[in-house]
Amino acid sequence: MPVVVQKYGGTSVADAARIANVARRIVATFEQRNSVCAVVSARGDTTDELLALAREITPDPPEREMDMLLSAGERISCALLAMAIHRLGYDAVSLTGSQAGIVTDTVHTKARILGIHPARVSEAMEGGKIVLVAGFQGVSTDRDVTTLGRGGSDTTAVALAHALGAAVCEIYTDVDGVYTANPSLVAKASKIDHISYDEMLEMAASGAQVLALRSVEYARKYGIPIHVRSSFTDAEGTWVTDGGDPMDTDQQLEQPIIRAVTYTTDEAKVVVRGVPDRPGVAALVFSALAAAHVNVDTIIQNTSESGHSDISCTIPAEDIPAADKALRDVTRELAARDYDIEPSIAKISLIGAGMRTHPGVAAKMFQTLADLGINLDMISTSPIKISCVIAKEHVDLAVRELHKVFELDDDAVFHEPVDRGTY
Repeated sequence: MPVVVQKYGGTSVADAARIANVARRIVATFEQRNSVCAVVSARGDTTDELLALAREITPDPPEREMDMLLSAGERISCALLAMAIHRLGYDAVSLTGSQAGIVTDTVHTKARILGIHPARVSEAMEGGKIVLVAGFQGVSTDRDVTTLGRGGSDTTAVALAHALGAAVCEIYTDVDGVYTANPSLVAKASKIDHISYDEMLEMAASGAQVLALRSVEYARKYGIPIHVRSSFTDAEGTWVTDGGDPMDTDQQLEQPIIRAVTYTTDEAKVVVRGVPDRPGVAALVFSALAAAHVNVDTIIQNTSESGHSDISCTIPAEDIPAADKALRDVTRELAARDYDIEPSIAKISLIGAGMRTHPGVAAKMFQTLADLGINLDMISTSPIKISCVIAKEHVDLAVRELHKVFELDDDAVFHEPVDRGTY
């Protein structure tokens, strides 16, 4: 039978009624003569509650023990969902990440998948069982429980889809697809029916939370189509593939110039001031951050003055404590003047493969923000993305105005009828 891998987010299994709804969806897919493997996230606010429990004990918990603690949330969801499926008269088995054969490196709280050995999953499905796998977790090469970081259940699902030879990975969430902007902020945001891996990668990296960045990276690497759907409706969602409609051989002649406006307020700006202007200095700074497992984006080095310069970058806000410790040491080693970490920033981005062949996008974006009186602190670009760091207080206004200026409002978008058949 064909294999279908599904992933259900925390809001989809937040309470007993929603767990029952997900159980019915999984059973319906199974009844269509599919082998089903469903990856499940922790219920609702469970992860936040577990984090709060840890902080009651210590402000600086060991990362290994945090992985042991946080991995419990997904296991609870899996067991409860298995019970709900059994109540519907079907055989289901819940597995932890390690039982499902998900092997990771030894980095706690941000582990990366090294390989999938899904023999137990395959055997259970061949035996007619529905398999439920706890997302977000695996077992390291040192045989410790590890977690995959933010959005790890998405990555688990895509990796399993590849290992099991699934034709598609269905990501079920509380929205019915990928939108041109955050629909809770922009009322006229429109759903995107199809988007390329590259565009989705840039969106995920720039703050869109509907899919985790690493899951899209994995999908692009192995050519796994992702279908983002709502767990509360039967509406068609958004397909994420290599650029062509997975169910239609007729390709659009022209890509839209801009596909989406994204933003994040979960980053901080780092400035290391007065570093010596000589070869190897930047390598020392960013090697120190890398050793602390701090992800870096939007790097700028100022022009040298009197043999010294400033280095600026953005980092995830959650990495501020690790970055602070690393920068304290490297600043002392380089005899730099000082460093500063500013958390009150936002990064706003325009995403679209069409901008490769349309000049003037950056100028239009910058002029729009200038007309709003918004200063640009940092700028970075790629062939399909332009990002600006601005003050956090201006982000809502900037997103709404750029969405309107680049004609992404729902009443400016023509939706073609979609008939994708079955898979």
